[in-house]
Amino acid sequence: MSNIVPSALENFFSQFRKITYKKGETILRAGDPPAGIYLLEKGYVRLYSLSAEGKELTLLIYQAGDVFPAALVLAGGGPSLYYSEALTPVELKRADKKQFIDFAYQNTAVFRIVSQQVNDRFRFALRRMEYLAFGDAYAKVASMILICAEKFGQKEGNKVVIQLPLTHQDIASLAGVTRETTSLELSKLEKKGLISFQKHLPAVNNLADLAKESLSEY
Repeated sequence: MSNIVPSALENFFSQFRKITYKKGETILRAGDPPAGIYLLEKGYVRLYSLSAEGKELTLLIYQAGDVFPAALVLAGGGPSLYYSEALTPVELKRADKKQFIDFAYQNTAVFRIVSQQVNDRFRFALRRMEYLAFGDAYAKVASMILICAEKFGQKEGNKVVIQLPLTHQDIASLAGVTRETTSLELSKLEKKGLISFQKHLPAVNNLADLAKESLSEY
């Protein structure tokens, strides 16, 4: 797993059966209370909102080691405001909400890391909100590639390869622009030599150069 998970947390979830979802399958719908709390063991899950016009906006991306929807469950439950969807094939464990709350409050290390995950997601969301509010489409797309490289990237030679098979539509949903516009802006970034694609994975050729094209100064 990409995140450091306390053995106590893994041991707790080991009592529950593994659940798999195919890419594109919905895990939790907006308006529905979560059936439990999940530990993502493999793959990526996106959290997104849906406008009345049917436009999707990706808010967060969970990766292996993440527990979700932690903030909602720890706050007492209630219906979810957002959708959760498998961005890739995923494997996860789903625990009973009450059992997890009792367990987390009795295990300081577990509560600390889950709280840190919630805090990290909040900071990620705030940064994206800033990027969505400033700049043109080009800068927004560059910014989304940059923060994905920082969060999901793996160094390979001089490049940072994002370990997430993001489609143009995925990037558009992160940047808050249309897919067509996203494709145009990605083409500009490729022509400048700032990004490339390796086996369908986006790669940043130079983080510092990409940062200059982004909204990171904000």
